[in-house]
Amino acid sequence: MAVSFRILTERGLVYVLYEGFARLEDSFHAFSAYAQHPDCRPGQRQFVDLSGVTAVERDFVGVIALQAMKAEVFVAQGVQTLVAYYAPSEPARTLAALAIRSWDGTSGVVPRIFETEEAALAFLGQTETRVVDLLAAAG
Repeated sequence: MAVSFRILTERGLVYVLYEGFARLEDSFHAFSAYAQHPDCRPGQRQFVDLSGVTAVERDFVGVIALQAMKAEVFVAQGVQTLVAYYAPSEPARTLAALAIRSWDGTSGVVPRIFETEEAALAFLGQTETRVVDLLAAAG
């Protein structure tokens, strides 16, 4: 699986794209790269695009470890982080639900699952209704 991200600094937003078989190892690598990126900031809203996920590695303990690592960045300095999981398919919803469960009891992270790009973007305060338009507008 490929996991990539793009930081839209001027919008305070991160676009994360998952494609293929969702493996935890790939998620750990991508998040580590994001956390070390010079444009990474606490409170950046996250659009997690799971539309390309075809299957999911089911490792709840590993997901908890990944989310703990994310919490160090997401809830730093007492800021709130909105996370929109765009999950239009069954494998995507499975992965999103696994991630959402792992945030239970964590303050500062507000995760939601959406079946449409428009709803996910609206939750994150964006005016675009499609990701392609968001990315084009961001340059």
